[in-house]
Amino acid sequence: MVKIPHLVQYQGSKRNLANVISGYFPNHFDRLIEPFSGTAAVSIYAAANRLCDKFIFNDINKPIIDMMKECINDPNNLVNGYTEIWNRQFFDGENNIDYYYKMREKFNEKKSIPALTLFILARVAKGAIRYNSRGEMNQICDKRRYGTKPETIRKNAREISELLKGKASLFCNDYRDILSDVHEGDLIYMDPPYQGVSNGLSSRYIQNLPFDEFVSSLQVLNDKNINFIVSYDGQTNDKTFGKILPESLGLQHILLNAGRSSQATLNGKEAITYESLYVSKNLRRN
Repeated sequence: MVKIPHLVQYQGSKRNLANVISGYFPNHFDRLIEPFSGTAAVSIYAAANRLCDKFIFNDINKPIIDMMKECINDPNNLVNGYTEIWNRQFFDGENNIDYYYKMREKFNEKKSIPALTLFILARVAKGAIRYNSRGEMNQICDKRRYGTKPETIRKNAREISELLKGKASLFCNDYRDILSDVHEGDLIYMDPPYQGVSNGLSSRYIQNLPFDEFVSSLQVLNDKNINFIVSYDGQTNDKTFGKILPESLGLQHILLNAGRSSQATLNGKEAITYESLYVSKNLRRN
């Protein structure tokens, strides 16, 4: 079995489902395009298993794209910067929790420093960045851990770079701009902001996604005969999150077992999370 590197814990990452998702890939395709890439777990899986050698990553969250760009193109610089930031939390007289909040304040200055973004992700609770109504990251730190050790980050960053350097183009655009430039032979994998966690006082995403607008974009892909796969909402036990994508799109709807719900566990309950996977017409399985 091929071991798949991952840079850092990131809530919503499809790292644990990538092997199942890839089972719906066509036998041959020109490019794998992720318009909502995050840390690009599905593309990293595809690269490690030699399913494709051309990739496009896009995410509206610029610090994440800048971090991934540096990971791919200059992993040593990324990890050296991370190591320096990570080590400072242990300086004499420094409280590591207070230090996290100072780093979070610096992160919110909007300067997009890749090593700082990596540190924030490594120390944030549940690997989950949250944003307030002003667009500021407001998630607390994980008080039980200091974040992934630099030597582990270095190993994974170098492996990701070896897989993707010279093969991936990265953008920070509106997803519709990316979809406007696809062609038949591409495979689009989309993991957009989920409806249940895209708004409110502490959103998981820097920008939400209007449902009807997204549905219209999928219809355009259908009209162009573009193959696509969408991860979108799901359910926990008998609780369903968000609206199901309409039958008019002709998609196959599959529920994937994503394991125990971390939120339910925190509330002292047991529940299994199922994530919806939608597969376009040419990729449907019987």
